[in-house]
Amino acid sequence: MVEKEALIEALRTVFDPEIPINVWDLGLIYDLQTKDDGTVQVRFTMTSPACPFAGILKADIENKVKEVAGVKKVELVLTFNPAWDQNKMTPEGKAQMELGM
Repeated sequence: MVEKEALIEALRTVFDPEIPINVWDLGLIYDLQTKDDGTVQVRFTMTSPACPFAGILKADIENKVKEVAGVKKVELVLTFNPAWDQNKMTPEGKAQMELGM
């Protein structure tokens, strides 16, 4: 069984190239689902539909999740619904952006 905390820690090593905050704390990861067969589905977004780094972020997310113990397959689902905004950031991400809590 894949541990969700291990997935979160892996995602905290993936950084948006434009904003020096990891994708988890930035709030770009909307959902993580794990299956008993080792499949992990990551539903994520970008800060903007026109993000020029979408391919880079997608590959980084997939590669880091694949490194987690027990992961056999990664399914990535890119969505823009709901649209990302700063309210989706974790308190840690907001502190890094100096937005306060």
